[in-house]
Amino acid sequence: MDFITNPIYVLSVLCLMVVLSVYAGKTKIGKQLGGAALLVILFTAVIANFNLIPAASNSIQLYDIIFKYIAPISIFYLLLKVNITSIKNAGLPMVGLFVIGSLATTCGIIISWYLLNPQSLLGEDGKVIAGMLTGTYTGGSVNFNAIALEYEFQKKGILYAGTIAVDNVVTAIWIMITLIIPTFLNRIWKSNKKFISNKNKSTDGNDENENISLTSLAWLLFLGISAYYISDIISLYIIDIPSILILTTIGILLAQSKFISNLKGSQNLGLYLVYVFLAVIGAYCEIGAVSQLQEVGFLLLIFTISAVIIHGILFIIIGGFIYRDWEMISIASQANIGGGASAIALAEAFDRKDLILPAILVGSLGNALGTYLGFLVVYIL
Repeated sequence: MDFITNPIYVLSVLCLMVVLSVYAGKTKIGKQLGGAALLVILFTAVIANFNLIPAASNSIQLYDIIFKYIAPISIFYLLLKVNITSIKNAGLPMVGLFVIGSLATTCGIIISWYLLNPQSLLGEDGKVIAGMLTGTYTGGSVNFNAIALEYEFQKKGILYAGTIAVDNVVTAIWIMITLIIPTFLNRIWKSNKKFISNKNKSTDGNDENENISLTSLAWLLFLGISAYYISDIISLYIIDIPSILILTTIGILLAQSKFISNLKGSQNLGLYLVYVFLAVIGAYCEIGAVSQLQEVGFLLLIFTISAVIIHGILFIIIGGFIYRDWEMISIASQANIGGGASAIALAEAFDRKDLILPAILVGSLGNALGTYLGFLVVYIL
């Protein structure tokens, strides 16, 4: 059915999932489940697995556009209310937690390797997969593919695609879990309040719930698109660093301007775009692609889930004794497993404006660390 891959149809369905999630997230059950951020992943995953919209195996260009353009611009909008003084106390703890999380990921992969012995079924490919998963659960898909290219693993078509499918499924599940962790853990092990920064509430009289004016909307759209273009140009022709870092810097600098910070609607616009991005994450949660690999797919799924669970257990125990800020721990863990964009979505869902910028910074740190840790795991195993 051609209409299933029609980008206008798919975009309308993604937007509908956001609408339903926003309403469902306001209900009592929805709030307990983590609000709209979790529900939009769940809703979209269900319809994608029923083939009502494309999933990962038949991905369309619209998904790539959302990953490439919408996700970074949503980050830019969320930064327009960030006050640098409000995040200075969160920066170092977040970096420290992220490093602990990266080491916990490495330990999780190694422990799962010896518990499940995937090499018996996967042979030497098992070591490469373990390194790829270590890389992606430290920094993201850049590290995943860097290790795959080194060992020409991308030429192993079905196995490579199956590993990506498993990664997508587990990442989506972990986003859901990290949304719930603070509520659950606060009941059995209270957060240490002295480590929690004050939430960045507006003090200048601007209420994000006020109606966005046409003037504000016009400025926001211009700023978001222009800042993305400028950051891309600078990254390509002037400074060889990731454009997201440049876009982040532009957003932070603009946020210090009273005119920009007074624009109404930047948080709501940014959050809406984050929900669209999370909807695509849900669409990528394709159970069928994993089942096609049969025994190998099941082993990959169990191995990956085991590694991430061990990461979570180690991270919660160590982080609990050091910081015991469950929201910060959840966001740092998500920066490991899901990357910077999904970590920012968590920070916004928890209303932790002070953690948005640190989430971006540790996401970039993960890109630097992931490949090294991935190759280290291949070498150790």
